[in-house]
Amino acid sequence: MVSQSEPTGPSLALLAMPGRRNDAVELATEIERRGFSGIACPSQSDAMGFCLSIAHATDTIAIETAILPIALRRADELANAAAHLHEVSRGRFRLGLGVSHGNLPRDGRNPERAGAAPPSPLSDVRTFVAQLRAAEHPEGTGSGARGRGAGPLPPLVLATLRGRMVELALEVADGAIWANGTRGGVAAARSRIRTAAGEAFSVANMVFTVVDDDVDAARALNRSHLARYASLPNYRAYWKAAGYEDEMIDVERALDQPGVSDLAPLISDRLLDDVALSGPASVVRDGVDAWRALGVDEVVLVPSSTSGGQFHAVRELFDAFA
Repeated sequence: MVSQSEPTGPSLALLAMPGRRNDAVELATEIERRGFSGIACPSQSDAMGFCLSIAHATDTIAIETAILPIALRRADELANAAAHLHEVSRGRFRLGLGVSHGNLPRDGRNPERAGAAPPSPLSDVRTFVAQLRAAEHPEGTGSGARGRGAGPLPPLVLATLRGRMVELALEVADGAIWANGTRGGVAAARSRIRTAAGEAFSVANMVFTVVDDDVDAARALNRSHLARYASLPNYRAYWKAAGYEDEMIDVERALDQPGVSDLAPLISDRLLDDVALSGPASVVRDGVDAWRALGVDEVVLVPSSTSGGQFHAVRELFDAFA
């Protein structure tokens, strides 16, 4: 496929695993050449380091962390790293932030803190963003600057599920990103966002994606991914509010039973097909179009494959969007 000046494909999530980091950077350059819109770097490895490598190896593609837990970095240190990436990428970088799932210490250093207060996602994110903004300081820019600031920050995008976090994102950030958002929930939030902030505020959604002519096999793999999220209280609350209360009650009953470890059978086809893309290439392409029709600015496909690893899954998406 010839490189495009105006990318038309969705964005892709890409992870740099130990031993394959150089291969991942090389694959990122091919993602750019093939006309995909962006690369989202998850936090399972050094997302900021990977974004920096991609920034140096590519020219036009958008790059973002999706999502960097605020517990992993000090705000002042992250501000400097983010401002550096913003500058060297020539404005292609977005800093995606979130609170993870409550399983990380809020200070990112001491998981065994005695007497630590329980996480408060809204206040924690608000405080962290304020600290980032405070570290920006205009003294850090220009030829006469004395270096007492990070310099201009990239756009900040907050991981979002329900209404209160959407409102916080509208207040303190430049965009919101869902992971496994429902079509109805994201569409409703998008309407609220457009009323409040117009087109400048970005809306994104991360979508588990498996390309396979065997729809049952594709669904089974995506079902296993969603089962992990169903074990988390925040996702169960979100999906209940989105109309999947019966399914989530069944999950909670299973979690109350000793020895129950496989929640995948409890993820209904209705929920699965609402939040994930499973099936032949045409189904995946149509699914991306459907999300865009709902007003999602950036559809981030999170690829996996029934017949190979991450790199194989990405190449299946190359074929799907060729």
